[in-house]
Amino acid sequence: MRPVSIVGIGQLPVASASALSLRRMGAEAARLAMAEAGVDRVDALMCGNMLASELQGQKHVAALVADEAGLRGIEALEVGAVTASGAGAVRMAYLAVASGQADLAVAVGVERMSDGVAMPAISKALDAEIEVPNGATMISRNAELMALYLERSGAPAHAMVWFAVNAHKNARNNPYALFHKMRVSPQRARTSRVIQSPLRLYDCAPICDGAAAVVLAPTDQARAYTEIPVRILASSVATDRFRIEDREDPLKLEAAQLSGLKAFRQANVNRGDVSFFETHDAFSIMSCLQLEAAGFALPGQGWRLATERKIGIRGPIPITTMGGLKARGHPIGATPVYQICEAVLQLTGRAGKNQVRNATVGLVQSIGGAASTVVTHILGT
Repeated sequence: MRPVSIVGIGQLPVASASALSLRRMGAEAARLAMAEAGVDRVDALMCGNMLASELQGQKHVAALVADEAGLRGIEALEVGAVTASGAGAVRMAYLAVASGQADLAVAVGVERMSDGVAMPAISKALDAEIEVPNGATMISRNAELMALYLERSGAPAHAMVWFAVNAHKNARNNPYALFHKMRVSPQRARTSRVIQSPLRLYDCAPICDGAAAVVLAPTDQARAYTEIPVRILASSVATDRFRIEDREDPLKLEAAQLSGLKAFRQANVNRGDVSFFETHDAFSIMSCLQLEAAGFALPGQGWRLATERKIGIRGPIPITTMGGLKARGHPIGATPVYQICEAVLQLTGRAGKNQVRNATVGLVQSIGGAASTVVTHILGT
């Protein structure tokens, strides 16, 4: 396996409702990434998408996007891992280049959620035989986890507020973020309406449209495409018991812990080397549990990193540095690719006012379903 680097990124601004069709969104993101890499053709396109079949009545999205992008004839495959689908696309592109099956590959994530009612389709990430018939949704599952966490840890009811405040603060300096013009105070987050107790509005990421892409090349050729390539030091995946009830400890994200450990070993780095952590904050409780799973906090103590302001840009473990899912937006299939793009911006010194000082190693985790699948990438300069 040969080393792989990211040589181009492309992002569309996240929108409540995009003026572009699904195929045009995906194709435009791919074109932007290829333009940054200085190429007009790649050998393979991997596409992450979750909801097109339900919301647009469209399957075969990867081939559709490749055709729209003028890439007819290349390998084009759709990668499915529900809410981690974009991370799956990045991993498959990485493996294609690492194995030598492709010299240039583009990973695209695209989702157009404004075309219908998304929540019932998102619930298909849960057990359709047992959970969904009993009324379970991604919101209810995360509400249950948060309630259990607050009870077991003894954390105050407002313990998660600072995750949202931090995300929205960072989004204000991200022109691609859905909420880049919004200010959110602790009081506003603390008193926002209850979605499902104890989850409040600012504990939940919004439904939106978006597309992002990254171009991958062999590291020994990367400088032919960009002056500052970013190496993919590790790419790993792990799974947990599918249903939360079947897990030995529902608050231990075993898939996050296992994929993180594998990634640290692949990259030959440790937690102390990590400059920032892009968590998958579809719900505040998930950022908290990921910090604990990755070893940045002891079980039941992750919330303290937020309340003690340790997760900010100048903190010891910056997270959601460009707004995260909560404030940049969470266009499901595209979200993990946005995470990778944002990590690249940090590592190439292009994060503007949100730049993490001396950023050399970025940790990115993307969650599929109720953390049944977790994909971890570690990027470095």
